[in-house]
Amino acid sequence: MTTATNASMNNNTTQTDTKLSALFAARHDEKSLQSPYDIGLIIVALALMTIGIIIVTSASMPVAERIHDNPFYFAIRHGIYIVGAIIAAMVVLELPMQFWRTANPYLLLAAIGLLVAVLLIGRTVNGSTRWLALGPITIQAAEPAKLFFFTYLAGYLVRRYEEVTENLKGFIKPLVVFFALAMLLLLQPDLGTVVVMFATTIGLLFLAGARLWQFFALVFAGVLAVVALIVFEEYRMKRVTSFLDPWADPFGAGYQLTQSLMAYGRGNWFGQGLGNSLQKLEFLPEAHTDFVMAILAEELGFVGVLAVLGLILWMVVRALQIGNKALLKSRPFEGYLAYSVGIWFSFQTAVNIGASAGILPTKGLTLPLVSYGGSSLIVMSVAVALLLRIDFELRVEGVQALGRGDNKKASKSRAKPSAKSGAKSPVKTKHTNAEPFADADANANYIQAQEPDSDLEMPDSLSKEEQSKDAKPNATGAKKASSAISPEDEGKAGIKAILARVSKEATSE
Repeated sequence: MTTATNASMNNNTTQTDTKLSALFAARHDEKSLQSPYDIGLIIVALALMTIGIIIVTSASMPVAERIHDNPFYFAIRHGIYIVGAIIAAMVVLELPMQFWRTANPYLLLAAIGLLVAVLLIGRTVNGSTRWLALGPITIQAAEPAKLFFFTYLAGYLVRRYEEVTENLKGFIKPLVVFFALAMLLLLQPDLGTVVVMFATTIGLLFLAGARLWQFFALVFAGVLAVVALIVFEEYRMKRVTSFLDPWADPFGAGYQLTQSLMAYGRGNWFGQGLGNSLQKLEFLPEAHTDFVMAILAEELGFVGVLAVLGLILWMVVRALQIGNKALLKSRPFEGYLAYSVGIWFSFQTAVNIGASAGILPTKGLTLPLVSYGGSSLIVMSVAVALLLRIDFELRVEGVQALGRGDNKKASKSRAKPSAKSGAKSPVKTKHTNAEPFADADANANYIQAQEPDSDLEMPDSLSKEEQSKDAKPNATGAKKASSAISPEDEGKAGIKAILARVSKEATSE
């Protein structure tokens, strides 16, 4: 009996060692080690910021020298904005996504409040009232309004998913909210932000599963609305006509676009060299903000433009991948928010570069993480931090759930009698794709928790039935016991039997 018990305990120990070895290899193998944050996304964002401060410094020196008598005036401010953007991103990175899930309706109210405040007490620059001046700080209210609206839209699609996909009422509700924000933006006026928000909204509704006829009807209505807004505003109509033929009035309505096209043309393949742009010598207006890509093209050429586009494309694709991963792991809010950031970045980049290259009418939209502008840079950095946070929570979700499950199992195993625990087999825990080693952990922890008790209480844990069965000379039990005896023990027993017989024969003689 004791030998059989020892053999079964040895088998359990071997199984435990095997499972623990597999678990250790899965957790600590060099191939499986990974950072809790997406290092690639961080590097790409910092690379875009670095390119931005270099090009902004180069493009802004002539105008900064003339206006502020300091060629590095805008460069210093842009550097401060980058530091502020990184600090804001680090703060947002510490906020759990639960905060954004619960606070998104209040963030929408904050966005509406900012847009109303701009119309009441905002500062007017070049005929547009888009900025709130708070002492030395100037805030462009449209930038946080975009982010807050996208968080609200992601939350709405989670709360009202069935309404959005099944009936027209749920589909129209977010459009009413968008319409209210669009009206406030058009009063500034800021058609560019409205177009970006509209494109992101219809893209997100399509990805959420809206019906195709609703999607196409929305696109058609949106295009009609944009056309109407252009036709009924004279300055917008001039922009469109100058975009169609900028050389018809190269010193009037088409001046900015013709200068931008000349910058692109001088860039050729590898550019004129960093700092050697001619168009930045106050020929091209807004060279360090909305038309920074034209200066980059002139100084770094087609290769430089392709590098920046490649970095932004990688960031957009990564955002869509994070969104898809979140949806697969039943995190719809995070998935929709990541999708919205990806669509937002891609469309705003297309509008900015398209306007400076003469593909689209001129619009005042910044190039993400590159153009000069504190509000845009900080808000875009916060959006990148949200992507990092979503990816971070997806990576650690399995580890957190595993830790909670292990604690519960350990407490339950200590409370149970050792006899029951010895008879029970390890139960596998249910897990998602985020917990690929949950079963191995549960089994290993179960065995670890049970071993001390079973070692100490094995003799007492045998019931009376088992003792009586073992006491009976059962042939089956004898066979099992003999099969459990090792060859070494059999040899020792045979030697003892021979010695006993020899001594018995000697005494009888």
